Amino acid sequence: MMTEAKVLARIADNVAIKVPLTFDGLKACKAIRSEGRMVNVTLCFSATQALLAAKAGASFISPFVGRLDDTGIEGMDLISEIRQIYDNYDFATEILVASVRTINHVKDAALIGADVATVPPATLRALVKHPLTDKGLEAFLADWAKTGQKIG
Repeated sequence: MMTEAKVLARIADNVAIKVPLTFDGLKACKAIRSEGRMVNVTLCFSATQALLAAKAGASFISPFVGRLDDTGIEGMDLISEIRQIYDNYDFATEILVASVRTINHVKDAALIGADVATVPPATLRALVKHPLTDKGLEAFLADWAKTGQKIG
């Protein structure tokens, strides 16, 4: 991991090196952070894993909420637990919500206080959709057409 991290670090100063949440990944996190680089510890599925990542100095923790949902566990509960732990101990590690599947994941992540979310394009497009917005836009356009005015 350290060899790969050195290669990735040469790309740019703002590159975050991604490591898995394993013992070796946590050791790599600590070493990479000691060199002043950002680290994203990924594949997090429990609050205790997130605690270990923060203690290792992770810049970001990536809990996979959709994958937890797939197993019957409420993924957003994990985000709440991590937020509480990080707030309790004033950890600087940012919560990057991963494996987002729904607009409710995005909403809940924001309500809980997650810092970042990786959102697939279809979910991102769905965030701006609402039937009342579409209906309102149709009404505005119809009202404008009735005026006979043109812009430009």
